[in-house]
Amino acid sequence: MTKKKIVVVGGGVAGVHATRELSKKLKANADITLIDKHSYHTTMTQLHEVAAGRVPFTTVQYDFQKLLGKRKNVNLVTDAVVSLDKENKKVITKHGSYDYDYVVVALGGEPNDFGVPGVKEHGFTLWSLEDAMKIKRQLETVVQYASTEVNDEKRRALLTISVAGSGFTGIEMAGELIDWRRKVSTDWKIPEEEITINVVEMMPTILNTLDRKQADKAHAYLEKKNVNVLTNHGIVEVAEDHIKVNVGGRDEEKVAKEIATHTLIWTTGVQGNTAAQTNLKETERGHRLQANEYMEAVGFEGQGIYVAGDVSGYIEPDTGRPTPQIVEAAEQTAHTAAENILADINGGNKHKHVSKYQGTMVSIGSTWGVAKIGSMRLTGFWAMLMKNIVYFIYTLQIRSAHYFWRYALDEVFRTKDNRNFMRGHTSRQGNVLWALPLRLFYGFAWLVEAMAKIVGDGKWFNPGTWFGQGSWFTNDLKFPFEWLQTSDAAAGASAAAASGSGDSTTEAVKWGLTYSSEHSPMPVFDHVVGWFQPIMKFMIPNRDVALFMQKFMSIFEVLLALAIIFGFFTWIASAVTAALTVMFSLSGMFFWVNIWFIPVAIALMNGSGRAFGLDKWVQPWVQKVLTQLWYGKSRSIYKGR
Repeated sequence: MTKKKIVVVGGGVAGVHATRELSKKLKANADITLIDKHSYHTTMTQLHEVAAGRVPFTTVQYDFQKLLGKRKNVNLVTDAVVSLDKENKKVITKHGSYDYDYVVVALGGEPNDFGVPGVKEHGFTLWSLEDAMKIKRQLETVVQYASTEVNDEKRRALLTISVAGSGFTGIEMAGELIDWRRKVSTDWKIPEEEITINVVEMMPTILNTLDRKQADKAHAYLEKKNVNVLTNHGIVEVAEDHIKVNVGGRDEEKVAKEIATHTLIWTTGVQGNTAAQTNLKETERGHRLQANEYMEAVGFEGQGIYVAGDVSGYIEPDTGRPTPQIVEAAEQTAHTAAENILADINGGNKHKHVSKYQGTMVSIGSTWGVAKIGSMRLTGFWAMLMKNIVYFIYTLQIRSAHYFWRYALDEVFRTKDNRNFMRGHTSRQGNVLWALPLRLFYGFAWLVEAMAKIVGDGKWFNPGTWFGQGSWFTNDLKFPFEWLQTSDAAAGASAAAASGSGDSTTEAVKWGLTYSSEHSPMPVFDHVVGWFQPIMKFMIPNRDVALFMQKFMSIFEVLLALAIIFGFFTWIASAVTAALTVMFSLSGMFFWVNIWFIPVAIALMNGSGRAFGLDKWVQPWVQKVLTQLWYGKSRSIYKGR
């Protein structure tokens, strides 16, 4: 089969989804080129977090090399698409051209200003990383100037932040500003009540595509947090230091007024991307490209031109409206386009597009939100938990452990100022230096236990006496498992004592987490736990294996101890010691008084090896090498192969 040339225009959700699906199923039968003006995919649903300074800008950048670059049939190109030459089947870019047999136009959307004067000049849109960074800088600037402004009127205008539009983007931006207000109030010593947040909406209600009950809860929450929700306010003009609005119902009933503000964040609507001259048929409104039920461009059926994502103007039969510009719709239209390209190449019936949306979620700040999943309504913490779970699932769907872990760090473990759904309980920043004494003590404890098994009854500072009587390196069986006991039953009975645990017949056994006089410590279990016994029988089926395991475990424990002491892969070493402690406990070979091994091991998994430990140098080096081996080298500009 001749290799087909497929070009995907746009690296948003739809473009990445289509590229992944085509790459996976065509393998050596196609060359796929993904063209985007950036070298990274932007997670649009987190832009408000960047704009309000909750997370660093790198959080929303998913580098294409890490997402797709190691696929042999995918070429990455960083360039701006200019036009589509349908006659010669070429995608024309600013710096070149690319032949295609099939093209997926997934250009995405762009803000729609609806022709309102002054929006382009004085408004701040929120549809790209560049937009988010501009808003972040603007917020920093107005607060800095306001902190020294003595004129009350000018100060009030500087500290008034207005959000135009009450869709998902607008409400999430307003919610993020609630957290931002609290932060800057402390940093710049400005009373929080002096910072005004407005949501300006021309309709009588907000979040009009969300379940009404949940939308009303969101409205009430915003007002509770002192956000002015200005419904029936239509913006008619935007200036540098104010906006003009019409308040009221019909045109003849409207009252004009001005709202003083230096920052207007415009989120009122989205239209199809107009940057590239595709000359495909557009919908009557919104510059969206018309598509049929197979996601083929209307008027160009059979020519290998498909449309997906926010730019798609496919009219859904159920609603009579174009597909919503949300993540689920982008993924589903991309899936339809990819499946029909595959059907055309491999021979088969094409699939009609079927929309199926699971639900909607809106975060209002870092700790509160509303969601409607199927028939289930979630509010507050539970909505935010669900939203974070969805993000984690997305990183798993794109098979990126790198971005799964990075999302966990940025949104759960390393967020500042308590700005995450766990209200900061999971993200306290601590100095791992204070764990150094514990790490050294814990490693030394394991070393003493392990060396006792090697030295036996010998003298610690005389290696010539090691490996003799009492050592785990003799032919005396130390594991007290019934299926191993024959003539060595007596030796087995003393196994726990040799490993730091066992039964005592001279003193009463008493439960406790510390040693006490006149009592012997109680084992966690005095026998192998029933369900765990088959596992141990599989691992240690007979005497010969048991004798080998005795020697192996002694050496392994010494190595673990040294790794912890010297801070070498401490996270892994600590996790292994916790697992071994659990295994020893389930085997009837561990005391309650030493159960502290488990919580200490977990505590040392906090990166403690980077304070006066080898992990300070080893782990960054390993991460760098493995990242390049697995993902390749990330660049700011990709030029294909």
